Amino acid sequence: MSTYVTANPTTGTTDKEFPGLQDGEVAGLAERSLAAFDDWRATSPAERAATLSRTADLYEQRAEELASVITTEMGKPAKEAAGEVQLAADIYRWYAEHGPDLLAPEALDPQGAQESVVQVAPIGPLVGVMPWNYPYYQVARFVAPNLLAGNTVILKHASICAASSAVMADILHDAGVPEDVYINTYASSDQIAELLAHNAIRGVSLTGSEKAGAAVAKVAAENLKKSVLELGGSDPFILLDSDDMERTTTIAARARLSNAGQACNSPKRFIVIDELYDEFVDGVVKQFEATTVGDPADSSTRMGPLSSLSARDTVAEQVDTAVKQGATLRTGGKPLDRDGAFFAPTVLTDITPDMDAYAEEIFGPVAMVYKVSSADEAVALANDVEFGLSGSVWSDDIDKAEKVADRLEVGMAYVNEHGTTLPGLPFGGVKRSGYGRELGRWGMGEFVNTKLRRTAAK
Repeated sequence: MSTYVTANPTTGTTDKEFPGLQDGEVAGLAERSLAAFDDWRATSPAERAATLSRTADLYEQRAEELASVITTEMGKPAKEAAGEVQLAADIYRWYAEHGPDLLAPEALDPQGAQESVVQVAPIGPLVGVMPWNYPYYQVARFVAPNLLAGNTVILKHASICAASSAVMADILHDAGVPEDVYINTYASSDQIAELLAHNAIRGVSLTGSEKAGAAVAKVAAENLKKSVLELGGSDPFILLDSDDMERTTTIAARARLSNAGQACNSPKRFIVIDELYDEFVDGVVKQFEATTVGDPADSSTRMGPLSSLSARDTVAEQVDTAVKQGATLRTGGKPLDRDGAFFAPTVLTDITPDMDAYAEEIFGPVAMVYKVSSADEAVALANDVEFGLSGSVWSDDIDKAEKVADRLEVGMAYVNEHGTTLPGLPFGGVKRSGYGRELGRWGMGEFVNTKLRRTAAK
């Protein structure tokens, strides 16, 4: 049995403990979810959409409470927490409005038959394994399309997100989603493996680390279950030119320090043309040093703590290793001398391929800046990692920037913006950043039976 603990990363103290799932209860979860599936799939798409619409309304009505929970739970600054709550509401509302049309049958060219039609049907109970860095958003992008499609969901959140996972379940149930259609469970990793082996479970979606993704994908594959994985990233931010370097460095710093740098699609590697390099580094250092780090509940705080003391210590170890291996520390590099999981915004330069930092993901407020002499060199460097989540290209010459963006080996390429997430846009990566897509119509297509019905000509 696991224990879920809300440990406030701002103070370093434990706020509350939640009892985990008993080992003997795992099979019961799968059976409950399967029993609920028949009624839920028989519910009309319009009725299912109505529950999602009510869910969005409740997120907005309870926005202050929801934001406060994750500010306490994982240290997200109040303004960012409020933004995440609204994004989750937007996702539920998008699927409420557009989802039923995405489930409509599609008539194909008959190709010699009287009729060839593609139907979309749910496949059954699903398991979601979610991370702590965006507690509401990550859940919404998995849950909304799959509830709308008629699947049932068993949700295992990160062990530090017990409070937010409980309130999410309450909201869905208050909106009209039956208790066993959406089940929140405080399960361990071993219990999730047992759950995936149960015949009732038809698929799993995980957002998290490469290690967790590999473990879940292995169990899913062994049991012939569909899996979708959104894993790590080491996203490039390629700067080809800039007419306003102060604005560029402000955007770069804000993007990297959002959520204390704890985002899979945060720009972690800044790849800058050589004639702009010194000015860019100076500007980013200035922006990082001017960032207000403090209590995430304080409206003046720009960056809060990392999610936990262990997360802070992992980042500190990665930075120390980089410096020992020859990287140049331009600013920061140390935990702050105060209670909680605070780490100084950090800039590293002079990173070479033989250093650990070149290939790994640093999940914290650390910018790595590289100098290149051409767009070709920038692309080669950007693609020279095992990750492929997203990347961005920055230039006043849109045509040039788009051509560079088209060469990036990523699932999402942006020009003059980075990491934009909207309900109707696909989200996902390639290489070791995972597989499958979430959000938009693509998120509706992962866990459904795309069924052909063909009627022979008379």
